[in-house]
Amino acid sequence: MADQTPTPGIHHVTCVAGDPQRNLEFWAETLGLRLVKRSVNQDDPSAHHFFFADAEGTPGTSVTFFPWAGAGSGTVGAGQVSRIALRAPAGSLDSWEARFDDHGVDYDDRVERFGETVLPFRDPDGLPVELVAVDLPADDPTVPWTAFVPEDAAIRGCHSVTLWLADPGATAALLETMGLSAVGTEPAPGAAAGDERTRFAADGPVGRYVDVVPAVASGRQGHGTVHHVAFQTPTDEDQASMRAAARAAGLRPTRQVDRHWFRSVYVREHNGVLFELATSGPGYTSDEPLADLGGRLVLPGELEARRDQIEAGLADVTVPRPDTASADD
Repeated sequence: MADQTPTPGIHHVTCVAGDPQRNLEFWAETLGLRLVKRSVNQDDPSAHHFFFADAEGTPGTSVTFFPWAGAGSGTVGAGQVSRIALRAPAGSLDSWEARFDDHGVDYDDRVERFGETVLPFRDPDGLPVELVAVDLPADDPTVPWTAFVPEDAAIRGCHSVTLWLADPGATAALLETMGLSAVGTEPAPGAAAGDERTRFAADGPVGRYVDVVPAVASGRQGHGTVHHVAFQTPTDEDQASMRAAARAAGLRPTRQVDRHWFRSVYVREHNGVLFELATSGPGYTSDEPLADLGGRLVLPGELEARRDQIEAGLADVTVPRPDTASADD
């Protein structure tokens, strides 16, 4: 098998939503993430594509959404990313619970997992999300966005994803090929007796973890589910070697696809979860100044020539601004 540079961790996670305005308001205003890019699904320009991240769109901090109003509700099951976890500064979960109460967010009791405190909740489409309280190092690369949430509580990028898999062993081998190492196991509540959650870790500072849990019941993609998880392959050379490793593992990765802000390779792993390999550049500031990220509808490449047609087919949305937020914020 070809040698390759290990992935530093998650690049972004892309999910399926319903109403685009509701999605914008929850992820930008309630959760306080920055809308760093407002675009369209490049494979289906009739739908928006929203990118939420930290203040600078740092790799490893993005959660993105395809709001497909007609898709219907999904069901989380085997062969899917079952939930995403985001990093919150240690000591901030009390304020997050108070904020969730104020905003009517559906959340569960905190749990302990691998020595960390986890606050599970759901977005308006039912997407399972978690906040994980972490001690941020002094050299943490993420930059807090404080338009709606104070710095001491601001979400600081991805923590992990959980994969529900019928055959965890096959995916575990692939994760190890990608450079993640198994670092622990714990009982998996809700799984069959004896089944365990296994955590794999990359060496990067953000989005380091992938948890693998055995599951049998199948899922269905739709509102409230994850479409795919992208892993960082910072350079084209890193990506090419990782693509070769995936092929050597018996998978069928695509050729490189130019996604304007990064270049991507897609591969459906052994259990059916869609993985993406994404370069670090050119980044979200390649077509908008840092101060203006998310301020306009960006149509990459040849889509710009179809702007009038595309805009006419998109639902009207209003981007939340701090000066329009409720007094409670």
